[in-house]
This record gives sequence, C-alpha cells and structure tokens, in this order.
Amino acid sequence: MTPDLTFPQDFLWGAATASYQIEGAGDADGRSDSIWDTYARTPGQVLHGHDGSVACDHYHRYPQDVALMRELNLSSYRFSVAWPRVMPDGRTLNPAGLDFYSRLVDELLEADIVPWLTLYHWDLPQVLEDAGGWPERDTALRLADYAGAVHDALGDRVRHWTTLNEPWCSAFLGYAQGRHAPGRTEPTSALRAAHHLLLGHGLAVEELRRRDPSLQLGLTLNFTDTRPLDPASPRDLDAARRIDGMANRLFVEPVTLGAYPADVLEDLRELWPQDLVHEGDLATISAPIDVLGVNYYATQTVTAGCDPERASVAAAQARRHDSPSPSVGSEHVVTVRRGVPVSDMGWEISPTGLSDLLLRLHKDYTGAAGVRLYVTENGMADDDVPDANGYVEDPDRLNYLDHHLRAVHDSLQRGADVGGYFVWSLLDNFEWAWGYTKRFGIVRVDYDTQERIPKASARWYADVAGSGRIDHNGAGAPPE
Repeated sequence: MTPDLTFPQDFLWGAATASYQIEGAGDADGRSDSIWDTYARTPGQVLHGHDGSVACDHYHRYPQDVALMRELNLSSYRFSVAWPRVMPDGRTLNPAGLDFYSRLVDELLEADIVPWLTLYHWDLPQVLEDAGGWPERDTALRLADYAGAVHDALGDRVRHWTTLNEPWCSAFLGYAQGRHAPGRTEPTSALRAAHHLLLGHGLAVEELRRRDPSLQLGLTLNFTDTRPLDPASPRDLDAARRIDGMANRLFVEPVTLGAYPADVLEDLRELWPQDLVHEGDLATISAPIDVLGVNYYATQTVTAGCDPERASVAAAQARRHDSPSPSVGSEHVVTVRRGVPVSDMGWEISPTGLSDLLLRLHKDYTGAAGVRLYVTENGMADDDVPDANGYVEDPDRLNYLDHHLRAVHDSLQRGADVGGYFVWSLLDNFEWAWGYTKRFGIVRVDYDTQERIPKASARWYADVAGSGRIDHNGAGAPPE
C-alpha cells in the first residue's frame, strides 16, 4: 500500500487574501482612494463595473473570518495592509486605519494563527500615483517610510513580513498592458516601475531590519513555468528564454544575486532607461532576506510569432495597433495552448511545473543563502455551482489542490527547503479586472448576504492542515 504523504511538523498551512479584494469599507476611518478605486470607476476597465467598495466586508466581519480560519485548521494567515488606509496621503500615519490591522492581528494570535503580513498588494494610494506612481523613484522611498510606520504599530506581534506581492503584475500589467491599475500603457514607464518596486523592497527590508534584526523578511514573486512549444526549435527556445527572463529572472536575480540578467537587458536595450539604476541600488535590492514567497498557478507554452530580427518591428506594431502586451521587448512571443486542462481563468494546470520551479529556485537562487521558500499563493478559479443551500461541491479545485500539494511534497523529498503553503484564496473575492465573476475561494461568499459557506475543497484542506498529511488514495487523477 502506498503510504500517506506526511509534511514536516513545522510546515505552515495557510490561506491568503489581499486588502482591496476582501476588505470593503472603502471610505471608513479616513481611508483614501487607491489606484484600484480610481481604475474601477473608469468605464470599461473592470467587468460589469464591479469594484472593491464592499467586497467581502472583511473590515467589519474579520472576527467571523478568523473563527472560520480556526475551524479550517489554518496555522497561518497571509493578508495585506492597505496603504491608503494607513497613510491616506501616502505619507502621514492614520491611526484609525492602522488600528484595524492591530485588532486583526490580535484576533489571529488569540486563535493561535500566525500573521503573515504583506505591505503592498497593488493598492497604491492614488495621491502617490498622481505624483507619478511607481515609475518615480520617490515612491520607493515612500514604501520604506510606510514599512517603518506599520512596524512601529505591529512589529511587537508580527514576525513574518513580505514587502511586495507580485511586482511583475504591478509593473507590467499596470504600466505596460494597462489591464491593471493604474491602466497606463507605457513600456518604458513599466521598466522604471519594475526597478523602483524592487528598490522599494530593498529599502523597506533595510528599514525593518534596523528596527528588528530578528524579523523574518522577504517578498513574494509570481513565477511562470515557461516552456518552448518545440524544444528543438531555436526560435521557440529563445521565446521561452525571453518570457522566463521578463516574468521570472528580472525580479528574482536582482534580489538574490544582486544583478539584472544580462540577456534580459540585451533584449530591452532599446527601451531600458540608461539613467534608471543608480549607484548602490542593486546592493539595496539584494539586502539579505529570510524567505521568498512563490506564487504559482500555471505553465505557459510559448512560440516565436516572427523571426527574432523582426521583434522590434512587431513590438512597435503591437503597441500601436493591438492590445498592449505585458511582455515588454518580447511582444512577438505568442502563448499557445497544449490541450491540457485549464482553470476558469484559462490557465493551464500543471502540478509538475510547481515541483520543478521549487527545485530550480532552491538550486539556483535560495538554497545556498539559506533563504526558505514558501508557496504563498496557489489555487484555482472554478465555475462553482452552489446547491439550494449555497454549498459548492468543487472536485476540480479539490483535485487541483491535492496534486499541487503532492508536487510540494515531491520537491521537499528532492531537497527543496519549503516551509509552508497558502491556498489562494480563503474567500471568493474581487478578482481585479474580472470583478466578481471569477471565484478562487475555498469558502463561498454570497455577495448579496455576505454569508460564508465552506466548499468541499475547504473541508478537504482542513483535514490536510489538521493532520499534516495527504491520504495516499488521493483526490483523483492528475490533470496532466
């Protein structure tokens, strides 16, 4: 008989959310507009005109939500602080807004749940965007000030801090493609934003480390397991290299190795601002960290849509005539479907991509430095159909979680240092440009009544989190 898969005793079992996606209370206690408030009010940007003004009303219902976490046997909860709630003008502390997070942290600790705090999950105060946003170097300095202010209030109780969530999305979806706030389509501004986000991370780490050297510090990056359509094709291999460079290495290498990848800078030679990186920036960006958060959802298979020599022409045409691409400098690269199962987002499901990724990160970037990996987001949007009582049987999501956790276990067995797993997400929530049409939660939220109803996947995950093991029988056939 195949044995159960058992995880280490200190493995963290968590769930993750983000402030704008669940809190609501958009104008409560002095909170100002974020870039997502402004973006959502702009016609045509968010499906059905949805916004996060109410969302899951977590701001008022957090005791109920923490009780639910305890019921689901969570040992940690990953949440983000809303910068415009804490510093409405981007600079000055708002005690009333910060007090919400103090109450939340106390509630978590009372429930014996480890708070895992993210400082920035995309909701930049609109006043800072009005001053130029992430393409401006000053925004990085403001992030460090914000980090220090939050630590002054919560640092006695919160030990795990991540500075940024998915800076690739903030930079390239927000400033190149325009499908995320603030909705700008300026490739060079996106590159400036990417660097200043990383600089802000480094400055925030330095600020937090000065206050308490014993903190567990890091950031969370979204990684894409990128594969060539034809491994024998030099053009497809180059396409995969380019996307891996822009999506993965452009962010992980400055943080862990202290340099931007040379091949990516060569790809971007016509766009990369020569005055962008100042002396000392890379030393700041690569300030030692303790943890690297890994957000993983899918694989991406790519091919070259044209000869590499024509890439710059294709890029210019794409920016003028087509929907802008987030792949700045590599707009000629095309994503193709392999015919494997996909989530309700259309993302290809590949559990082995997660184990391969964790092993690669450990081998190439984190293992030698003693930086521990955590899967800080992994989950699936599904076309949930509730019964008459609002209960959802979600076997596809359950199967997804089962096989991705098996992939995490496989990476542990093969030597990767992985300290925990956070399912995305605890609750159905506002899914950015998709509004409320996509549901990632293991707990269903009835947006009319705000009732929370755990799905079948939540009950399964509670059993796994409570026991620290996965039954050998599994949840079903792997999706690949």
